[in-house]
Amino acid sequence: MTVQRDALAWAQRAVAGRDGMVLEVGLGKGRTFDHLRHLFPPRDILVFDMWVRVPPELTPDEDRLFVGDFQETMPAAAERFGRCARLAHADFGSTDRNHDAKQAAWLAPLIDALMLPGGVVLSDRPLQRPNWTPLPLPPDDRWSYYAWKVEG
Repeated sequence: MTVQRDALAWAQRAVAGRDGMVLEVGLGKGRTFDHLRHLFPPRDILVFDMWVRVPPELTPDEDRLFVGDFQETMPAAAERFGRCARLAHADFGSTDRNHDAKQAAWLAPLIDALMLPGGVVLSDRPLQRPNWTPLPLPPDDRWSYYAWKVEG
């Protein structure tokens, strides 16, 4: 998806030169994870999903892969790594906007617990946190994508 790649390229520039891991919330088919590996080669990428259904070459390292319910795996990662991420990418949208809105309400705090101040969050669905400031992304008339800066 072009809008997603454009948003990730924008985020790469936004976090350049600043330490921190990358979060991939939703492994899916592994395409975005693979793209993130190429965009951020020196950074560790923590990956979260309910299951792994990707070919071996797109499977994250075992110690960076959290399989299961986000509401269990993300707090476990926060306990292990603390506020570690400079960038989070959350791709959890479905065709059911009501379901997505409910998921966004509990997912945003879980992402926030892993984010470093000054970090960037990208998502295919709106998220809200009191300490997140919306950022403008390059416009795209075909699909909405969202970005926020994590404040102190």
